Amino acid sequence: MFPRYQNVLKNRSSGIYRYMYDGSAATDIVNFPKDARVVICGGGVMGASVAYHLAKLGWGKETVVIEQSRIGGGTTWHSSGLIGVFKPSLVQVELTKSSVALYKELESKGLSTGWKQSGSLNVARTRDRMTVFRRMKAQSVSWQIDCELLTPDQCKDKWPLLNTDDILGGLWIPGDGVGDPYETCLSIMTEAKGLGVKVFENCGVKKIKQINHRVSGVETDFGNINCEYFVNCAGFWARGVGQLSEPYVKVPLHAVEHYYLHTKPIPALDPMLPVLRDQDGHIYIRENKGRLLAGGFEPLAKPAYEDGKIPASSKERKLPEDWDHFHVLLEQLLHRVPYLGTVVLDKLCNGPEAFSPDCKWIVGEAPEIRNYLIAAGMKTVGIAAAGGVGKATAEIIVNGDTEFDMYELEVSRFLGLHNNRKFLRDRVKEVPGLHYGLIYPFHEFQTGRNLRMSPVYPKLREAGAVFGQVMGYERPSWFDPQQVGVEDAQDWSTPYRMAYTNTFGKPPWFEFVAKEYQACRERVGISDYSSFTKIDLWSKGGEVVDALQYICSNDVDIPVGSIIHTGMQNRYGGYENDCSLARISENHYMMIAPTIQQTRCKVWLQKHLPPTVTMSDVTSMFTALCIMGPFTRQLLSELTDTDLSPKNFPFFTFKMLDVGLANGIRTMNLTHTGELGYVLYIPNEFALHVYTSLIQAGEKYGITQAGYYATRALRVEKFYAFWGQDLDTTTTPLECGRVWRVKFDKKVDFIGRDALLKQRKEGVKRMYLQLILEDHDVETDLWPWGGEPIYRNGKHVGLTTTTGYGFTFKKQICLGFVENYDENGIRKTINNDYITSGDFEVDIAGIRYHAKANLHSPILPTKHPDQERDAYQATRGKGQEDAAPQIVKSL
Repeated sequence: MFPRYQNVLKNRSSGIYRYMYDGSAATDIVNFPKDARVVICGGGVMGASVAYHLAKLGWGKETVVIEQSRIGGGTTWHSSGLIGVFKPSLVQVELTKSSVALYKELESKGLSTGWKQSGSLNVARTRDRMTVFRRMKAQSVSWQIDCELLTPDQCKDKWPLLNTDDILGGLWIPGDGVGDPYETCLSIMTEAKGLGVKVFENCGVKKIKQINHRVSGVETDFGNINCEYFVNCAGFWARGVGQLSEPYVKVPLHAVEHYYLHTKPIPALDPMLPVLRDQDGHIYIRENKGRLLAGGFEPLAKPAYEDGKIPASSKERKLPEDWDHFHVLLEQLLHRVPYLGTVVLDKLCNGPEAFSPDCKWIVGEAPEIRNYLIAAGMKTVGIAAAGGVGKATAEIIVNGDTEFDMYELEVSRFLGLHNNRKFLRDRVKEVPGLHYGLIYPFHEFQTGRNLRMSPVYPKLREAGAVFGQVMGYERPSWFDPQQVGVEDAQDWSTPYRMAYTNTFGKPPWFEFVAKEYQACRERVGISDYSSFTKIDLWSKGGEVVDALQYICSNDVDIPVGSIIHTGMQNRYGGYENDCSLARISENHYMMIAPTIQQTRCKVWLQKHLPPTVTMSDVTSMFTALCIMGPFTRQLLSELTDTDLSPKNFPFFTFKMLDVGLANGIRTMNLTHTGELGYVLYIPNEFALHVYTSLIQAGEKYGITQAGYYATRALRVEKFYAFWGQDLDTTTTPLECGRVWRVKFDKKVDFIGRDALLKQRKEGVKRMYLQLILEDHDVETDLWPWGGEPIYRNGKHVGLTTTTGYGFTFKKQICLGFVENYDENGIRKTINNDYITSGDFEVDIAGIRYHAKANLHSPILPTKHPDQERDAYQATRGKGQEDAAPQIVKSL
């Protein structure tokens, strides 16, 4: 009847429509729907999970799954099946726990997932790896993960075949396990179909349609489907599927070769043998149906399908064995488990796996098209992610949001440059190795560098800059004066010097940063802020004011030339963005937001701005230079004719200045660090001139280059919260001491107002504080780097967020949030007395340090006190809990 398909049949028992394709044409397909609410592209374990959770929420009969081959035929069939609950961040831990709960539930129904809670043994060869394990053990209290530190002999007891000659210890995680991704996929899909989901195999997606940047339908091999939502669960095809729409949806993924070694059956092999991970050797081993399955994540991976064309069939996708490439892992496997040398090998599988450029999962709504969701980039651990990510994705579709705080995994963390195929090809060579790599604080990628550089980059490089990268921007982390004048190789493909820490103790850059910090506090420091997100917003009439009043929790209707800090809250009162707004003219604002918000904040604004308001991303149009310190006013006065006195140009105001011979410099009297100074937003063509003028005029004031680490130290000591480090989508202004930035009484109702009013009435259950460690030795003790547990009166109450050395206090500073749980584990309201009456400690890798708690931004001693600077306190300025800071009132 349909010549293109030799067989068109529906397996009545399975509910899957199967089509045998012969390459000829067809105009119709039996039972193929014309309409659906949700179309899911991809029938792997991720697509199955999204479909299942949509069905659980009542959308089963309105959900369609499209699979180009067979269900579970992507990477699901050859994945390792490792399920480890310890992940780099709390949200990934919670998503993995959700996955495990789902698989246990399916097993209880008699549906096979292969789930076995065998536990995992992680062994350490080095002291730094043991430090990581001790930090994980400390953190496990907060993340509610059962684990235990082991001696080498105890490791041997857990894994009798283990060679422990060079092992210093281990970490035992009893809640870890393994599963069968293929069986799991089929079982989840069976459940989904039982709840009404329609599944079509051997059906390719040809185009995703949109109307007014909102999903409207999908064109497939079997016909068109009108739909409201589209979910890209296409695995390593996800990037290609992203290019089937107009505009393209960026899904930055690239495949690499990934190897699994299978042995022949081994008699009497314990089926509950724990997973063995030797991260220092880059390897893992697990039991798999009476055999051993071994693999790893080599430090230098081999990209696959560099032309971007990935075959659809698993047969064509099978890559040739490369024993030379696998040798680095095989050598380590034989070293760790010599018994492997005596068993009979079955095969070496080389199957491609897709990785994102930052080694994190990719989820959430696409910035380019509304109602286009992505759940991809799960990196060989799709089974660990699938249950939780599928649930979160379904909740976003049905409810508009999810119980999981997903911001760090959202696709909006990327820019277009991250989707460049050549960039991805280079980056994924180092990404898989991060799985088992020893990740030190402030880790920097070595590939994909020198992409975005401010016009002053060559000058910074000459001045001894050691560069880090954020959102593709090369940003000085610190400056090494000893490198000034050293012969520069002029290799512009990579920074001349890349930042590194390579320790969990006192870092090698400590003395450099100390000098930069001191200059910013007592003389003049200059720092490159060019990476900051910069957005212009304007309208013909007052529409931009009304729109921002609705989007922002602070009052944006300020005098022209004024600046405010404001949050952009979600309906729960959490921070979607934290930014500064300068009113350039009556109906024109400039927004300055964190660097990592460049895509994300635009998406939020686009969702809420009316068409009468114009938004323009001007990040790449301006070079931003910050000068800070007590002599900045004198310095800048030498380069401009404008009166910079506090009366004419007060704190938190904006002016357009001539600087040197340049004009049109947007200058803001603030620094984002709590120090006196200015941020100059300079049209790029003037950047080198203005920079050179500042350096030359600043010599008499001892002007010093300052990198990101110095400005970070300044803000930590001043108790400044930053979005993405301290603030996130679940944190409210009342919790972090910024209620004075919320104007409940402004005429326009704003997003999140009701939630914040309710919280103000009921009281907060979480509070932001600053902890100063009292008995920590900076020279010999391990440092806090964020994520350390906080204890009050011996009871665990929270985690640190940002940490740093306080060069004025001469002590370690930890910022973080604490809560108050009763004996039944129920959160209670918390107030200032809870903080001031408690005895606090911070646990650093198993050692607790006493700490003094601060609720208010401290006024630091200085040789050059300034009333204007000290009047502004970012966090709970005394007497400012319910009002704007006095300095803003005076404008």
